[in-house]
Amino acid sequence: MALYELFSHPAERGYRAGLCSKAALFLLLATALTYLPPLLVAFRSHGFWLKRSNYEEQPTVRFQHQVLLVALLGPERGGFLAWSTFPAFNRLQGDHLRVPLVSAREEDRNQDGKMDMLHFKLELPLQSTEHVLGVQLILTFSYQLHRMSTFVMQSMAFLQSSFAIPGSQLYVNGDLRLQQKQPLSYSGLDVRYNVSVINGTSPFARDYDLTHILAAYQERNVTTILTDASPFWLVGRAAEAPFVINAVIRYPMEVISYPF
Repeated sequence: MALYELFSHPAERGYRAGLCSKAALFLLLATALTYLPPLLVAFRSHGFWLKRSNYEEQPTVRFQHQVLLVALLGPERGGFLAWSTFPAFNRLQGDHLRVPLVSAREEDRNQDGKMDMLHFKLELPLQSTEHVLGVQLILTFSYQLHRMSTFVMQSMAFLQSSFAIPGSQLYVNGDLRLQQKQPLSYSGLDVRYNVSVINGTSPFARDYDLTHILAAYQERNVTTILTDASPFWLVGRAAEAPFVINAVIRYPMEVISYPF
């Protein structure tokens, strides 16, 4: 015999507890564990699925008081004067050695504990028959980053200018900029380029050749270059007056690239 449903009534059962009960604390903990860990992972990883990111940092830059100067003379071909802070280089110059007067001052303009610019001045004494047509100058720096990883290197600023008219002064105002061929690590210590740009202890002339120095420097994946220098060449030098190089080099905020 078939049976038919004549009446049904759903039953609802509820459970209540105070805010300080174990059940309420368990529900609060379960909710927190549901939402907070993903947010923390996203924050610590600086985003999901990113391969590379950037951040801004003011580098810690200090002038190392290492200088290499070559002044090109005219009108005779092959004439030059040279000087550096490396005694071995100076010994190789013979009669071409000329010792200049050098002064350097770094300035922390915003008083944040990091230097913002370098004021560099070099006065090269000349005879009345000597005329400067060009300048090649290397200044070395200690360059450090600390916000993400600790990156330490020794870098340089290279300045080269030549003109058809003999000059009395060269004025340069530029930025020491970071160049990256690959991203920097976002953690740890990186000192692979914390080596001297110029091997000042070498007795061999090849180690002081500018083409050799620049070629070895460009092999690095991270370097600094002098940009926006806009060299200004002044003419009209008085007899027996020195040739003067005035340089203002700023250490700007940098945008650093790093991988995940």
